[in-house]
Amino acid sequence: MKHEAIAALPNSGVNRLSGKGLAEASTITEHEAAQVERANASGATPVVFVHGLWLLSSSWDRWVTLFEDAGYVGVTLGWPDDPETVAAAREHPEVFAGKGIVQIADYEEAIIRRLNHKPVIIGHSFGGLLTMILAGRGLAAASVAISPAPFRGVLPLPISALRAASVALRNPANWNRAVPLTYEQFRYSFANAVGEDEAKELYLGYSVPGAGEPLFQAASANFNPWSEAKVNSTNPERGPMLIISADSDHTVPWAIANASYKKQKRNKGVTEIVKMPGRGHALTIDAGWREVAEKALEFVKRFTTTTITARTARSGGGLR
Repeated sequence: MKHEAIAALPNSGVNRLSGKGLAEASTITEHEAAQVERANASGATPVVFVHGLWLLSSSWDRWVTLFEDAGYVGVTLGWPDDPETVAAAREHPEVFAGKGIVQIADYEEAIIRRLNHKPVIIGHSFGGLLTMILAGRGLAAASVAISPAPFRGVLPLPISALRAASVALRNPANWNRAVPLTYEQFRYSFANAVGEDEAKELYLGYSVPGAGEPLFQAASANFNPWSEAKVNSTNPERGPMLIISADSDHTVPWAIANASYKKQKRNKGVTEIVKMPGRGHALTIDAGWREVAEKALEFVKRFTTTTITARTARSGGGLR
């Protein structure tokens, strides 16, 4: 995987990056750099998609098409050292190890600050938590957090969420490891609301090992005043936020999503929550993904404008 150094960031927030975060947010992939260049050339409002644990940025590809058809331009962010394909990720799981929440957020902030326009940010699961962190840093024109992982101050701990996280938490050594999901674990944590055939297809097509460290950080957040799983939910620059919950989600049940909403609604900006019926944690990638994406798009359209046609965006051209 080729990388390039991050140079002159527009409106740079490098002073927010500290120590380990600054050092390890110093390079981005060629693919990410090309996406930023394409977004800036288009003149459209960027929509930044942030993946969570056990998925890659390619899990957003269909969402990018839908949003670009609506006149936005998509940018899919990885985590530091993400492989480019599911096959490569399974062949080299070690690259996921040792990635903490602040390091990942700082890496993604540095990429976002290369964009000429403040983007919409959309994330799922731990990507939903990262979306809240990035929005809390004032980086989002609007944001959508889908089944977001909990942050400090979110107290509910449903049994199903503990079971889903236990794949990593049961062994303290997993803090510094990459932890894959077996099919049975994926079926419970992600694909419990779909049929067996679709569950197997999703597992083979999307599931990759995930860093253990963020799970430990989130699990200990309410006991650790220095936790990295921390969100600035009252920043007046946070922007409008929608939280999307799935009513059959084992990994992030309604109790967690709703508690996150109650924390976020203290913000003076618009904060909303919606529950998707009959959906599990795989709601962004399963056969019903479009319904979720259209719900997110409907919210985003209320607070942003589009400037180019989808055909222009996908061809890589700017305004003519």
